[in-house]
Amino acid sequence: MVDHQERLNSIFGSLADTTRRDILRRVARQELSVGEIASSYDISLAAVSKHLFVLEKARLITKRRQGKLQLVGLSPATLTDASKHLERYRDIWESRLDRLEKYLEKQP
Repeated sequence: MVDHQERLNSIFGSLADTTRRDILRRVARQELSVGEIASSYDISLAAVSKHLFVLEKARLITKRRQGKLQLVGLSPATLTDASKHLERYRDIWESRLDRLEKYLEKQP
């Protein structure tokens, strides 16, 4: 249970940063080299590498070597775990909103 919570903390902590979310959006479409990712931002290559490290540690991306290039791709299984966690809260809030709607319909 604690391991699962730590994993979720890592995922959501990683997603809290706008640059990391943007990197995920880009690699969701296609694998990109670290250089291609870095060229999209006005930050240093070292800063991009730190963002990639955080995403990789959270298992949101995978890296693989192709010759001299290091390619970055999305790891959809981890996003599925996060989505399942959020789904529970969605069910709770939808239930509460349905009850509120019924209550408001009964009001004069």
